[in-house]
Amino acid sequence: MDQTVFERNRPAAAVVTEALRGSRAAVFWLDGLPRPEHAVLIGQQRADLVVVGGGYTGLWTAVRAKERDPQRRVIVLEAHEFGWAASGRNGGFCSASITHGEENGRRRWPDEFDTLVRLGEENLTQIEETISRYAMAAEFERTGELSVAIEPHQVEWLEPDVDGFLDADAIRAEVNSPTYLAGRWDRTGTALVNPARLALELARVAAELGVELYEHSAVTGIDRGPQLRVRTERGWVRAGQVALATNVFPSLLKRNRLMTVPVYDYALVTEPLTDAQWAEIGWRNRQGLADLANQFHYYRVTGDGRILFGGYDAIRQRSVDAVHEDRPATFRRLAEHFFTTFPQLGGLQFSHRWAGAIDTSTQFCAFYGLAGAGRIGYAAGFTGLGVGAARFAADVVLDLLGGEKTERTELEMVRRRPLPFPPDPFAAAGVAATKWSLDRADHHQGRRNLLLKTLDAVGLGFDS
Repeated sequence: MDQTVFERNRPAAAVVTEALRGSRAAVFWLDGLPRPEHAVLIGQQRADLVVVGGGYTGLWTAVRAKERDPQRRVIVLEAHEFGWAASGRNGGFCSASITHGEENGRRRWPDEFDTLVRLGEENLTQIEETISRYAMAAEFERTGELSVAIEPHQVEWLEPDVDGFLDADAIRAEVNSPTYLAGRWDRTGTALVNPARLALELARVAAELGVELYEHSAVTGIDRGPQLRVRTERGWVRAGQVALATNVFPSLLKRNRLMTVPVYDYALVTEPLTDAQWAEIGWRNRQGLADLANQFHYYRVTGDGRILFGGYDAIRQRSVDAVHEDRPATFRRLAEHFFTTFPQLGGLQFSHRWAGAIDTSTQFCAFYGLAGAGRIGYAAGFTGLGVGAARFAADVVLDLLGGEKTERTELEMVRRRPLPFPPDPFAAAGVAATKWSLDRADHHQGRRNLLLKTLDAVGLGFDS
């Protein structure tokens, strides 16, 4: 079995130990972020639309509902605080892709892929326009994304004969890493944001549009009758319609309980780099960056001159629980890979380490639907690319609840329900076997074994 570049060029153990020594178990984006207080739902309220969940999907749904109909009474119920979960913990890559990348989209929906690309690009532009229109302080930068080959077999995946290919010298002129063998820069398909600020700014805009926001108001159930009654521990809301935006958390609909599994993703952030350190690596164009391994890394520059470095380990858990967030072995592995990527930054310290749960679905992008005689709409399963796709999902859910026949609702991607995961322990065994196989492929020039080929054949395969 071949070694990967991270095994061939492992940094000294002392460098990694020292770099992690002062890091805190805290989400960099949320650490010290001022946030307004919102009321707890107490007693009875009425609304035209209740949105359950205060992350990107829920907040975009509320904003888009009011933009479509300013007279509609909209209430958002959040179990904790707005943007505290995946929406405040991710890397801040706001992608135009609503299919989790080209390969996944082409394989699953070949006949409508061009339409999906166009809709995704329009969605990203509309996000940019919304941020500008409402003067949202979300640190939006449409700098694009660099995809880099770090093993010889990955170079061909970047299509060297197609315009835009960057050889080793060209990619290292953009970002100077000895691990880079080739690259490609998608200049418009990805923007970078401060994810927590984006969530809080969406909440601000929603409130200014007249949405009623409640925190610490976990929904315990939905009673169905002439009107829906959305129950919390201390109150309830009678509503004509409900939009479920609970993503990785257990669904309020039994039919969706096996549609997603929580997969934990881990990240580190460095201290701010000095001018001399930036001169060593370049990165003047501030692109997002990801390598092409199955177990890939993503990384980016923050607004205050740090580097966020995340990915590689993806740990499936049976529930969302803070106990899963601090994994010393995972953080150490990430730190090792960071210094393999940027050996010239030896001595740099990490300030923050954290994790977040991804709502993984079997089609690796969002699924949609209706329940409750068409009065309950939902979207979930973004599988790590929900920063941009959540706005698209909000429009889909509102179209569905409105009974509208639109270009979005006619998509096969929207109409077709993906396969559920099997119950545990079968799901756990399947995910573990798949993760082992993907790691093995990374160690065998990308060659996929029988399990991965079988999953590909039945539409469950994934090559990130």
